[in-house]
Amino acid sequence: MNAITRAELQQLSPTQKAELIYSQARSELSDRLWRAALGDGDDATSDRHVCPENDSMPLDSLLALFEPARKAAATPASSIAAVQPSTSVATPCDPPADLATAAVRATGLGPNARHQEAIASAAARTGIPAPALAAIVNAEAAKGADGSWQLYSRNPRSSAAGLGQFLSSTWVGMANTKGSWLNAAANARGWIGENGRVLPSARASLLSLRYDAEASINAVADYARGNLDGLRRAGVPVGNDAATIAQSAYLGHHLGLGDAIKFAKGGLDPARARTLLCAQIGTARASQNIAQAGNATVAHRTWFLDYVRRNLQPERFAA
Repeated sequence: MNAITRAELQQLSPTQKAELIYSQARSELSDRLWRAALGDGDDATSDRHVCPENDSMPLDSLLALFEPARKAAATPASSIAAVQPSTSVATPCDPPADLATAAVRATGLGPNARHQEAIASAAARTGIPAPALAAIVNAEAAKGADGSWQLYSRNPRSSAAGLGQFLSSTWVGMANTKGSWLNAAANARGWIGENGRVLPSARASLLSLRYDAEASINAVADYARGNLDGLRRAGVPVGNDAATIAQSAYLGHHLGLGDAIKFAKGGLDPARARTLLCAQIGTARASQNIAQAGNATVAHRTWFLDYVRRNLQPERFAA
């Protein structure tokens, strides 16, 4: 069990720990049923976010942490107000002129309408169209039976957590990035040292912000803005409409900027494409797809484009 994850959970109240435990139990059960149905043990390595680190906490460890919280439930639950972000610390920026559609509010949110203001604010600040931003969050977030985004979702096969499913390393990196909402929030709480980087003692508190909706939504917007800018600098067109912008931004969110640039230019080498495809759908199924496509580059590209088509739908959230 990773010590950072333990400290991160200690920032949560007993009720929030219970919600996280429920989410983890449901995730582990779903994963086991999924692997049993496929009959392929290699699929246990599948992860939408490829990363060598794995600081997820298994259910038995979560339950062990919950026990003292249960005993303390007779007293008022502790608050995580100290790590709650505030819109007053957001850093405004001038959105590019060709992304003026960011002012359009996201609609069709259904049970997620409570996040509409956070989406609108993040969209206006970064220039990411609100429907595009809502679509990215919707594609990443785990969902309840009614389609509601689950704040305490956690990927059992990586450190990805929260609405944006950010890896721990990516989240800390964004907090270290000047001009980002997360950097401003961390600075306001004294979590940034004189060297401009997150203090080791504040890392757990910072990581717990992934379970805060406003923080996650703003981080998704900042990450999208950075990926779009990076793609443009590399000569990759990112589009001017919400649908194309969402697809371009999600390319970076899902693959990382480096691989996104190569993917957009048709340049993912077969070895890397095979690694990514195996991580996404499992070794056995990836091998079948590669055999059918003739090479790993085409197989990964076909799978990913179909995945985006099925899961990224900004038109659902357009006014």
